[in-house]
Amino acid sequence: MGAAIGLRDDFDAARLRRLARATRSANQGRRLLALAEIYDGGSRSDAARIGGVTRQIVRDWVVRFNARGPDGLLDGKAPGKPSLLNDAQRMALAEIVESGPIPAIHGVVRWRLIDLARWLHDEFGVSLTETTVGRELKKQGYVKLTARPRHHAQNEYAMEDFKRGFAAELAKIKGALPHGTPIEVWFQDEARIGQKNKITRRWARRGTRPSAPKDQRTKSAYIFGAICPELGKGAGLILPVCNTQTMSLHLAEISLAIEPGARGVLLMDQAGWHMTGKLEVPENISIVPLPPKCPELNPVENIWQFMRDNWLSNRIFTSHDNIIDLCCDAWNRLIDQPWRIMTIGRRKWARGS
Repeated sequence: MGAAIGLRDDFDAARLRRLARATRSANQGRRLLALAEIYDGGSRSDAARIGGVTRQIVRDWVVRFNARGPDGLLDGKAPGKPSLLNDAQRMALAEIVESGPIPAIHGVVRWRLIDLARWLHDEFGVSLTETTVGRELKKQGYVKLTARPRHHAQNEYAMEDFKRGFAAELAKIKGALPHGTPIEVWFQDEARIGQKNKITRRWARRGTRPSAPKDQRTKSAYIFGAICPELGKGAGLILPVCNTQTMSLHLAEISLAIEPGARGVLLMDQAGWHMTGKLEVPENISIVPLPPKCPELNPVENIWQFMRDNWLSNRIFTSHDNIIDLCCDAWNRLIDQPWRIMTIGRRKWARGS
């Protein structure tokens, strides 16, 4: 029979009993008290009786205690089943998810879990269930999200160049103004609201499909909206069409919302009625066109989404007047929530002073 393993000499019984009183782990406290008995000269059998285990387990406690001190007596988590993917395979999975499928090669236009499981088998010979693939993706921070629409001809470099150059453009406008003139950065856009309305997601029991009314009539109106995210204010009109005349009316409305003595820098897309020389631009507004095909730069697009999702979708408009009334109500609700305009509309690259 082998000799008993001695305990390390940088602890004693009194210290172990103090640690046992302070610990929040009952199992660690029991093991500490068992080893304290050995420090006091007790036998391994006495320690096993105090710990409620066999002498072989007490021997294991001694080995763990000698190696790691009191922390070695804490309960460890079971290692569990080893992962079926190694680090290189996980990196390859992340890369293929980021790049997306090539329809001509993979035969699909979006990845499903079953497609990724098949790809892993073809690429690495690893057989995983869809559940396991989903778990691996979640560990890497992936969730299934609705894709944001992007214009097929969009120039992403133009977007980044615009963001980087906006501060210089703002400084140029400010340099042409009297010293100390405040600058307000505004965004403008239009949204068509009509009887052929949108249907949004809603809560429903799993396995069911909720219904919502869908109108096929075509009466509509336009919300001309502009926001100043830094100040949480806006200016809007409900108008029947989009043209130079109605745009001039909206510019006049924005002009009234700008603080007296300030200059409004108005960012908007390059629609024909925005860029025409016939547009009547108030003296306190400077127009800065956004790059073409880049609606992501305009936070008013997010305002429209919020208004549709919460106030305007999933309903039937009974008449043109009803459309106007509900659009006015939705816009006025927005104006009454300046914090909402700030939260949705602020962009770091567009901060003025």
